Amino acid sequence: MTIEEGWEQIRPNPESVLTVGTFDGVHLGHAAIIQFLKQRAGVIGGVSTVVTFDPHPREVLTQQPQGLLSTIRERAVYLEHLGLDRMVVVPFTREFAETPPEEYIRRYLVDKIGLKALVIGHDHRFGRGREGGFSLLRQKGPDFGFETYEIPAQMVSDEVVSSTVIRRYLKKGQVEEATRLLGRPYEVRGVVVVGRKLGRTIGFPTANMFIEHPRKILPANGSYAVTATLESGVHLQGMAYVGRRPSVESNGERGLEVNLFNFSDNLYQQTVKVYFHAFIRPDERFGTLALLQEALKKDEMDCKAYFSSLY
Repeated sequence: MTIEEGWEQIRPNPESVLTVGTFDGVHLGHAAIIQFLKQRAGVIGGVSTVVTFDPHPREVLTQQPQGLLSTIRERAVYLEHLGLDRMVVVPFTREFAETPPEEYIRRYLVDKIGLKALVIGHDHRFGRGREGGFSLLRQKGPDFGFETYEIPAQMVSDEVVSSTVIRRYLKKGQVEEATRLLGRPYEVRGVVVVGRKLGRTIGFPTANMFIEHPRKILPANGSYAVTATLESGVHLQGMAYVGRRPSVESNGERGLEVNLFNFSDNLYQQTVKVYFHAFIRPDERFGTLALLQEALKKDEMDCKAYFSSLY
């Protein structure tokens, strides 16, 4: 898959069969769009292309930080796994957002990116004030020589699949529900940094994670059953803690710590991918380290029981 990031790198390709959207999370709804996109590209001999945005449009439009289900780097990995040919990353700015819909079609889709066909989701809107939609694309497509297709909303267990719903689940710690809509466990990656090394003194050494992107969403505070992939490619089971460590700090920063089962090697400065499988318990403050240690022992038992139940 080729990646063109920023207007200076984007080269128009008139053979593109493209879809446009943020594609945050690349969930099952997005996967359905990509599947149809690839089918159309195969039929008409085109190049399957996703146009995505950075930063998230909502952050620019509201001037408020927007949590991300997937970074651009993660998005690229997920899209490549789906068999996409080309990923175009458009810088989302206020000026770009204010482009009138018809000018947006001509200036960006046709002239700067190029297209042979366009596939959009059921709720896709574009241009100034989100004035543009499917009807305008169908109207203008023949003028510029491209076809337009609309994909209906995708459902899982009678629920519409959307990034908003997945964020809501993560905010509640409902990572299993998020997995259903993503089609895979929710992933957070980061670099292992030196912590206070308190965990090892009570028998639970943890890898303290510096999250690679400041907008990356962490699930609700609490303990989770997780798996992790190391730089070596080794995949391990473990448990993770998300929170401010109220048992050992009075005003700690919210973060992620991971304890990997049957593993004791040094991970400092390694990038680790953590996958959230199940919520174990909410965060709480323990009055002594002994009580914290007992809670961690139970967490470990509960996590191992969860993984055992899968086989």
